[in-house]
Amino acid sequence: MNAKDLFDQLNATDEVTEIEAKPSRAITSSVMETVCAFANEPGLGGGYILIGARKDPSSLFPQYIIDPILDPDKIQSDFATQCASSFNIPIRSEIRIEKVNDKTVAVIKVPELPKEQKPLYFKSKGLPEGAYRRIGPTDHRCTEDDLPIFYSDQKTFDQSPLDYTSIADIDEVALKRYRDLRTNINPAAEELTYSDSELLQSLGGIAIDGSQRITVSGMLLFGKLTSLRRVFPMMRVDYIRIPGNEWIANPDERFTTVDMRGPLLTLVFRIVDAIYSDLPKGFRLEDKDIQADTIGMPVKALREAVTNALMHRSYRVNSPIQVIRYDNRLEIVNPGFSLKSEEQLGSPGSETRNPYIAAVFHETNLAETKGSGIKAMRKLLSGAHLAPPTFESDRVHNKFTARLLLHHFLSKSDLDWLANYGDVDLNDKQKQALIFVREVGAIDNNTYRQLSDIDTLKASTELRYLRDNNLLKQLGKGRGTYYVAGDRLDIESSGSGSASVEIAAPGSMDMNAESSNTEDSTVNTEGLTADNHSNRTNTEANTINTEGETLWNELTPTLQTQLNSLKKRENNAEKIKNIIVELCSLREYRLSELALLIGKDENWISRTYIKPLIQDGRLSYTIQEMISHPKQAYKAK
Repeated sequence: MNAKDLFDQLNATDEVTEIEAKPSRAITSSVMETVCAFANEPGLGGGYILIGARKDPSSLFPQYIIDPILDPDKIQSDFATQCASSFNIPIRSEIRIEKVNDKTVAVIKVPELPKEQKPLYFKSKGLPEGAYRRIGPTDHRCTEDDLPIFYSDQKTFDQSPLDYTSIADIDEVALKRYRDLRTNINPAAEELTYSDSELLQSLGGIAIDGSQRITVSGMLLFGKLTSLRRVFPMMRVDYIRIPGNEWIANPDERFTTVDMRGPLLTLVFRIVDAIYSDLPKGFRLEDKDIQADTIGMPVKALREAVTNALMHRSYRVNSPIQVIRYDNRLEIVNPGFSLKSEEQLGSPGSETRNPYIAAVFHETNLAETKGSGIKAMRKLLSGAHLAPPTFESDRVHNKFTARLLLHHFLSKSDLDWLANYGDVDLNDKQKQALIFVREVGAIDNNTYRQLSDIDTLKASTELRYLRDNNLLKQLGKGRGTYYVAGDRLDIESSGSGSASVEIAAPGSMDMNAESSNTEDSTVNTEGLTADNHSNRTNTEANTINTEGETLWNELTPTLQTQLNSLKKRENNAEKIKNIIVELCSLREYRLSELALLIGKDENWISRTYIKPLIQDGRLSYTIQEMISHPKQAYKAK
């Protein structure tokens, strides 16, 4: 691709996995990190860096403009020098100086390294911190979980032997479950003739050093309950039921929790049974049919979601898997980010964190083979007229969330409503997007891709088509772009809005959006911020904005005192966290409101307090279906 091609692509889709835009400054560490990420990412084939491109801050929609290079010779020289000296091996990337509209830019083409030369890393940092991967449109520092991708001969964590263990720690019932499942698949399988000890060895469950110690995979798959408690005290699954109004059995009990433990081969069935028996079911009898069809979550899709969590979670992390049952969705949260980028989820091929555990799950047909589990889930849910699943991989907090929505899309009432827009040529994906916006209030490119199972460019094209026909309205900028109902989309008279979906008050702000909304919602906080609460004068009080005054007046005297006690440079993070939790126990608060009361920058509040509180389970999102929702707010658990 030449420079013009790259500009066209950027203005169509913003930065994508294979393209990174950089302003015309010197060759910075950020540029070299992208070089490292492109060279390392398996299967990507490398990527392009366009130097001399920046976003136009005055444009309503994402628009890249030329930021011309003034000294191209220096850019080329600096880049070649750093490629030769910064990494563990020299990198020979191609750099071309080109003209676009008579302005000078540079195009860098970074090839993917051969497998035997990976991972590329900064010599000054070493491994794993000095290596980077390309995940979506961003560069991510590698962790221990990434290294097996580069070293095929490196022992994975699930191969590690456990001290003070032996075959006496193995549950015979779990081994029998494996034999029964394997017999159903292939009664003539050779391993079925092995003794228990030989079977464990063939499955990688016993160390090969002759010590007869049980490996991590052997213990997790076949270990006795007492042994699992001793070796992996936090290896459990918490099923948390948080019912809505129609599901509350005891109004004084906010939620109930069931803790489940055991070897994975028996645990997966217990988890699926517990969840499935708790899900709503209905029946549908079509005209001229004799047998009614069951309407509800397909058990195979549920089993695939549970199996993926058990198979791909990081067992290095001492944290349980959480299965949270809300009234309108099911969430499965497991420790360990996805080794595949969110854009590649559902595509063929699998990057496995625990290959020995995964092999057993595949051999027993508990999990789809060839990395097709997510695609199978989408197909099953679509066949049941349910919304496709959505996924969120969080490398920062090292967790992965799968959401199975219980909305029935494209029912008769939905089709009647969509008939109002029969003059617009809509495909099924766009129809689902409109239903999603009606139910949830907004949609972004990532959510549309997951609902539709398409790539970034096609998702952008189809969303813009809805925007151009006034069915959606585009807001935000860059990666923070999202869409809400347009002027033509009549969501008030549809009569089928989901009562279970919680939408925060108007004016909320997206904590993830990279936009300049702060200026639009700026409030004069003089005298209101925590730095000045304790010394408010009449003059200062007169400068308080009406919104700020309202926020302050609705607080309890105790909370006002706590906010007043915050120092100008408060360094007690736990104190601020406790105040935020107490605020969010009164009502749902938007990020802008919390920042106004605490007296800190929104990004700082989000990064330092909100995200850690959500990770710790003390706060939750009000709109779980779309984390980057423009009306996102937070409530205390």
